[in-house]
Amino acid sequence: MDQTELRELFSIEGLRLLDSLPPFDSTADVVRTVSELRKAGHPAGLVAAVLNQARLRHRAQAKFGSFADRMLFTEAGLEQATRLGVAAHHAGRFSDAGVKWVADLGSGIGSDALAIAALDLEVTAVERDEVTAAIAAYNLAPWSNARVEHAAAEEVDLAGVDGIYLDPARRDGARRLRDPGDWSPSLDFAFGLAELYPTGIKLGPGIDRELIPDSAEAQWVSVDRDVVELGLWFGAVARPGVRRAALVISDSGTAELTAADDSADVDPGELGEFVYEPDGAVIRARLIGDLARTIGGRMLDQSIAYVTSDTAHMTPFASCFRVIEEFPLDKRTLKREIASRGIGSLEIKKRGVDIDPAQFRMALAPKGDTSGTLILTRVEGKRRALLVERMSGA
Repeated sequence: MDQTELRELFSIEGLRLLDSLPPFDSTADVVRTVSELRKAGHPAGLVAAVLNQARLRHRAQAKFGSFADRMLFTEAGLEQATRLGVAAHHAGRFSDAGVKWVADLGSGIGSDALAIAALDLEVTAVERDEVTAAIAAYNLAPWSNARVEHAAAEEVDLAGVDGIYLDPARRDGARRLRDPGDWSPSLDFAFGLAELYPTGIKLGPGIDRELIPDSAEAQWVSVDRDVVELGLWFGAVARPGVRRAALVISDSGTAELTAADDSADVDPGELGEFVYEPDGAVIRARLIGDLARTIGGRMLDQSIAYVTSDTAHMTPFASCFRVIEEFPLDKRTLKREIASRGIGSLEIKKRGVDIDPAQFRMALAPKGDTSGTLILTRVEGKRRALLVERMSGA
């Protein structure tokens, strides 16, 4: 979004037109809609800005729910924004720590600042991009305890602030910035603030673990089995005795696995009746050993993130599968077995073997009315294929 589009959108006519549109329908005839709005006397630039915003609001419902209907977005801002449910956890840390005024440095469109303001904390959202700062100001307008500054994080006056939240920009346009020194603000700048204030830093979940300071609580967060972020927490917003955490959020609720450090592994053992695929946050946090111990399990292989046990357990930290049969990892054998069972819809999971699931599925040529799942992996060092069924209640 450029400044011209922003001006169109922020006009009284633009905001009224946006709010008057029916719910966005991706199957609707866009050309017809544009034509109707143009015939009604709306300028072309305004129509384009409003329809684009309606599309973004529709997409944003996955992150913001009903809040999206009164917010404004940019393409990049929506993509990078914290989901509202996750932002609420961030805000709760500051509230629980007794922080009264948070500076959200690199606020984007204001999702984290919104959650902080909703807990009646003072929040200053700082954003260096002018258009994004204007969008954040609109989104935060309902909260008198929130304000937005168009400035670089490194230049803002922090007098009176007693908590910091940072989401460093890790892209330059479409280009991902690999060097943390090139981020905005840089990771060193963020760590410097963490020595002075209770601080939270949002990072990508795949960051080099060597960059994580010993003083940080590192919390990997997954939403509906998708690992969305790594949060580093310092000072009063970090929890005593917690160095590693996996926060798992789904429609079933929220659960967390924590440890004082990386979890010690459990020994591998023979294949049991059930196999567990740990949530990605558990894997990233290296808490597979703790998970295995809670379900009385053992590793399928010392270097692979699958756990097996003889009983099914209810756990939010892993998907559970019952083993129907074990086979050598051989295409001809598996093709014959898939055909004999009439499996037409075949899910393939793999870990520890160099196989492209899409190509492997094509080679097996599944055909039939039933469905099935194959796990391709190693069991105590041997390449194996496990025909399994998902346990929906476990």
